[in-house]
Amino acid sequence: MKEKNNLNSNHKDCLFRFIFGNPDNKEWILSLYNAINGSDYTNPDAIQINTIEDAVYMGMKNDISFLIANSINFYEHQSTYNPNMPMRFFIYSGMVYAKYIEVNRNYHRFSSKLQKAPTPKCICFYNGTADKEDKIILKLSDAFENPSYADIELTVTMININYNHNMDLLNACMPLKEYSLLVDMIRNNEKTMPLEEAVDIAIDKLPEESIIKPFLLANRAEVKIMCITEYDEARTFAEQREEGREEGREEGREEGERKILDLIEALSKVGRLSDIQDATNDPEYRKKLYEEFNIL
Repeated sequence: MKEKNNLNSNHKDCLFRFIFGNPDNKEWILSLYNAINGSDYTNPDAIQINTIEDAVYMGMKNDISFLIANSINFYEHQSTYNPNMPMRFFIYSGMVYAKYIEVNRNYHRFSSKLQKAPTPKCICFYNGTADKEDKIILKLSDAFENPSYADIELTVTMININYNHNMDLLNACMPLKEYSLLVDMIRNNEKTMPLEEAVDIAIDKLPEESIIKPFLLANRAEVKIMCITEYDEARTFAEQREEGREEGREEGREEGERKILDLIEALSKVGRLSDIQDATNDPEYRKKLYEEFNIL
């Protein structure tokens, strides 16, 4: 199949969004929706995509949102665990509902009668390498300093879509299962070969009857760029996090060494050098000595 050379400025979009957020793939979006909700809708044209295409707020971009059956569905993909997703969904949903009210002439926000609005559904699809449960409920109130006083709540269902997790869900949505399998194969391939080659081979080795394979083949160049960008960003994030931890450990070591030297100096002044050995072996005793000599 001939590849399309359709690279554009949105090549940094994640592969999940490229597959499931594409208006040409509404049947896959519908399959995903049915799998999540246990429904059996059959008309892809019933989906109205309202993703915030160009709006970026605080460095965040909306992955997929769509309206169907009186519900607005917000779908986000994460390759790293992020407990701050509820705040992101909160921001996204406000923007989408504001747009919905603006364009919907049947919604009269100044009416004296209660105006009904589509029900929100917030799903985060997780496929990071950190071991996470099949399903985790994240709450916006957990981010508040005093959650018991909060008048606003939003919950996000984080679903682990790594291969061999939530298999009932994956089996109910073949495009999602094939996406999960593709990611799994890329990760396994990358252990022994460059990432670009790992992506190529993973695409080629998808079963011939695969639903998403023709789409991936037709957009192979863009898919490879997305995968490389995603993996590079994930590595950079992990490296920065490790560097931060190492800096923290180094600062801790320096602080510990400073306190030990201060303690030795204090003990020397009062002729209690015999306490040094005891302090070295007993953290609680060392703590008492620190407090005694005002070394905090």
